[in-house]
Order: sequence, then structure tokens, then C-alpha cells
Amino acid sequence: MSSDWQPSATFDALRLRARLNATVRAFFAARDVVEVETPVMSLAGNTDPNIASFHLEFSGRTDGAPRTRWLRTSPEYPLKRLLAAGLGDCYELGRVFRDGEAGGRHNPEFTMLEWYRLGWDHQRLIDETVDLVLAALALVGRNATLSRIGYHELYRTRLGVDPATSSDGELRAALGEIVIDPTGLTRDDWLDLLMTHRLQPDFPTDQLLAVYDYPASQCALARVRDGEVPVAERFELYLGPLELANGYHELADAREQGERFDRDLRLRRQRGDREPPRDERLLRALDAGFPQCAGVALGMDRLMMALLGTGRIADVLAFDFARA
Repeated sequence: MSSDWQPSATFDALRLRARLNATVRAFFAARDVVEVETPVMSLAGNTDPNIASFHLEFSGRTDGAPRTRWLRTSPEYPLKRLLAAGLGDCYELGRVFRDGEAGGRHNPEFTMLEWYRLGWDHQRLIDETVDLVLAALALVGRNATLSRIGYHELYRTRLGVDPATSSDGELRAALGEIVIDPTGLTRDDWLDLLMTHRLQPDFPTDQLLAVYDYPASQCALARVRDGEVPVAERFELYLGPLELANGYHELADAREQGERFDRDLRLRRQRGDREPPRDERLLRALDAGFPQCAGVALGMDRLMMALLGTGRIADVLAFDFARA
């Protein structure tokens, strides 16, 4: 008889997740950060060319609105609308959805924690993100040291290449014996491959590493700081080889954000990918007056995997994609 009706995680893992969720809520309650819930379905989708969204068709009355709705890949856009409306510091702990991402470390639906802090930059938010992760590690009697390094310095010191000045050929050569089909790959793709194949595997297991100030071409929704080498004011936090969080000093310019959406859609068109609608409500919110703030998204399932010392996301989910 098949046992595929059984949970993929142990009961101990499920109880630990419950304790982790309670820890997160207590952490933010103590800091007066408000928990909110925002829509899972939206008229707009995520234009990021590297993220695939699920969509569905609504069969009820729409009063002329499109029937196609998009499942959120993060709660970022509605949370930013709340910030523009004046809510203040807030967070959401909930499910998000990404198409095409299923495997050992990925599940098409997963849990994301995202929060925003008014008046902060990405450097200050690194500290709070680390505090939260350390509180989580304490649940299993673990600790970790923190190291911070600029993105460009990381590549120069560990790989001997400069993300700003090295040629694409030099970046490809830095992969060593790792062979990748170069067809269609951009400079940022090579940099990402170096991170995932050459850098991340060597990050010490009990070290929290905050990598900050990314190439301007990888700005996503972050501000770009001008200089001899412009940089995107964002960070990623790793625990050992696991990427846990991605944070930004948030872009507040509606015109620039709209241009970034359009660049994403042009690239999607070139690739023959589906083009989700831009989030026009987000752009109107930014235009109405968006506060200076920093925000971060943290993968709760990744954090659970770190707490349990497992490389399988199925071990931290009640029912993984194969058993859903």
C-alpha cells in the first residue's frame, strides 16, 4: 500500500516550525512592527525575468477587470502600498508561489517572511536580520558568527576577478573545471554562477555572511548609489552555503521603477516568455510619496533547513510538492 499520504516532515520538524513562527511574531511584537495580511492573487505579476509566476482565471463577475490573476511571488508590492499609505513598519509571514521551482531545495509554494523599516538603510537592516536569525538558531542550541563583505571585494579576494572590470571571458575562466553552456548567458548570469558554484559552497557552516552593495545591473527594486562604480544598495545573508535573505534600501522613484519594469518585460519578450502586467498601483503608490525605508525577504523554509541541518526542503514541509 502506498504511503504517499504520509507527511514528508517529521512531527518534531513541524513542532519546530510552529516554535519558529511564534519566535518571529514575538520578535516583531517587541519592536512594534505590525503583522499584516495582503492578497495572494493580484491583477499584476512579477516582471523579473528570472522568476516565473503562476496565473489563474477567475470565473466570477469582474465588472470589466481582467479575469487573469497572478499568484504572488512575494508580498512586496502590496506591503509597499501600505507603507505609502502611512501604515509604518510592517511585516508579513505567508505563502508565496513560483512556477518551475521544484526539487531538492525548492518547492513551488513556500513560506516567506518580509518586513520593512522606515528611515533605515540596508546596512542597518542587516543587523536586525542577523538578530532574528540568531534568535531562530537559539531554538536548536546553535549560534553563528557574523562577517560582512562588499560584493566586489568578495569576488576580488576569493576569486581574483572584479565584477566591474573583468571581462566576460575572465569571469567564465574563474569557473575553473565547471563547464556551463554559454548560450544566451549575460554578464550577470556568469557572476551568479560564480556565486552559486565557486563561492557559496565554501562559506563556513556556522558563519552568517552578509554580502552587500551589488552591481548596479542587479538592482531589482533597490536604490542605486552613484560613484566611480555605481552599486545597488542591497544585501544577501547566507548561513553557510544557504542563502536566507535578500534585502534592499528601497527605491522610491516611480519613474525609475516603471522603467525597470519595462526593461524586464522587453527581456521577457526577447526570450519568448509570458509578460505579466506591470503593477500600476504600486507605481501610483510610489508616486504619491513613498517613505525612505529598507526591506528584506527571508525564506522560512531555508531557515528551517538550516536549523535541522538538512539539504532537503521536503524535510521541513508537512507535505512537499510530490505529496501535495
